[in-house]
Amino acid sequence: MSDNIPFHIQEEIMKRLPVRSLIQFRCVSKAWKSVIDSSAFIAAHSIHRHTHPQHLLVSYQDPIDEVNYVSFVDDHTLPQQRSLPIVPPFIKQLIHPKVVGSSHGLICFFGSDFTFTTGMAVLWNPSIRKSIDVVVPGRSFIGFGVCPVTSDPKIVSITQSWDYQNIETSYPCKVMVYTLSSGKWRNLSTNLPPKRLSSSGLVVITDQYIYWRAEVPTHNAIMSFDLTHENFEVIDLPDSLACREFGDLYTYKLRESLAMLQYKENICNVWTMDHGVQRSFTKLFTIKTPHEIVGFRKTGVPIMHVPNDDDDDDEGSKLVVYEPNSEQNNVLEMTGSPFSFYVKSYMETLLLFGRCDSTSY
Repeated sequence: MSDNIPFHIQEEIMKRLPVRSLIQFRCVSKAWKSVIDSSAFIAAHSIHRHTHPQHLLVSYQDPIDEVNYVSFVDDHTLPQQRSLPIVPPFIKQLIHPKVVGSSHGLICFFGSDFTFTTGMAVLWNPSIRKSIDVVVPGRSFIGFGVCPVTSDPKIVSITQSWDYQNIETSYPCKVMVYTLSSGKWRNLSTNLPPKRLSSSGLVVITDQYIYWRAEVPTHNAIMSFDLTHENFEVIDLPDSLACREFGDLYTYKLRESLAMLQYKENICNVWTMDHGVQRSFTKLFTIKTPHEIVGFRKTGVPIMHVPNDDDDDDEGSKLVVYEPNSEQNNVLEMTGSPFSFYVKSYMETLLLFGRCDSTSY
């Protein structure tokens, strides 16, 4: 950049540049390297992540039960810009690894070690190929997100004991929070979820909240965790969703909002939650399709899991993006014969830059 441009203006411009360019620009001058390497710049670059390229990370299984990963650039070139990311070796050592979600450019994986007794989470930034392994205490389900105020990654571990003979006497939840800045777990003692709440299904992460699909004693609901204030809330669903069969509902992220998918025969109703005072839900659109939606592009276009027409199970399935304007199906190419898919979107950021790959206990 020209020396005639004030340095603070240069810094503002750099906050909006893609990661690959910033890595190269560190070699331009000591001043630029010092700025780009600073924790303040890394946090500020993450805040401007909506100006950075978005990617779709697809994990899929093949007939021999091996998990594979492929990444696509989610822009007008889709599906041409395809790459095979170098996944951290520890992820491949996990038993049944699942992608929990992505936040501020970090992707969280969760699985068990080879003993099946210890939970392990992996925080991975695919843009800079950095990862942190975290031992998760107890047998629990987890959530993950980056605090929008501090840019500090957090993992939330929730453990609940059940007395199936008498649900009323079930033990309350035990909640622990891990922050990357401290490298430690700590107990939460207040603002815990109701003791008669169970959660399952996909985790959805927006800018400030982690969401789980949940069952309270009489109906379906949503449980949220505020990453800034670290408190839980149970959010009621509209009657048409609250009283549906639990297995008919799925949660996904649509743009920056929580989406609820309600299936009935070959029809899928897509609802989104408005972050107003009432946390109201609005039916966005209805899709007539026999296929399962497994994610959305940043434009809101659905991504579908389409089984092959052949009767031969070895032929696998396809991942298809349906573009309603052109009425075209774009197939996201995989290797082998995949039969199940998970799709998560992530932005390019510098979070974890300058850190060594490590394990946190």
